[in-house]
Amino acid sequence: MNWLPTGDQVLLKLHEKTDKTTSGIIIMTGTDDYRYADVVKIGPGLFTATGTRIPMTVAEGDEVMIHSNQIGDHKEVSIAGEKYQLVRESEIALIKQ
Repeated sequence: MNWLPTGDQVLLKLHEKTDKTTSGIIIMTGTDDYRYADVVKIGPGLFTATGTRIPMTVAEGDEVMIHSNQIGDHKEVSIAGEKYQLVRESEIALIKQ
C-alpha cells in the first residue's frame, strides 16, 4: 500500500465483531462500546507553533482500542477493495503493549 495518512491521522483495520467470547459466553448487543483494531499506517505527526514535529505514540502493527462513537461510515475509506477507518490519533483510547 502506497498511501500515507497526513498529520496525526491513523489508518486502522477493525477486527471482526464477535457475538461470543472464547469461553462461549454470548455478548449482548449494545455493550460493545469499544472495538479492537490494527494500525496499518500512521501519519508523520503534527507540527507545533515553533515548527518542531510532535511524534506519534502509535506505530504500524500496534493493536488499539477505539470507542465505537469514533468510527463509522463517515470515517471509512476503501483502498484496493479493503475497508479501513481513518481516525485522528487522539481518538484512540488504548494501545496494547
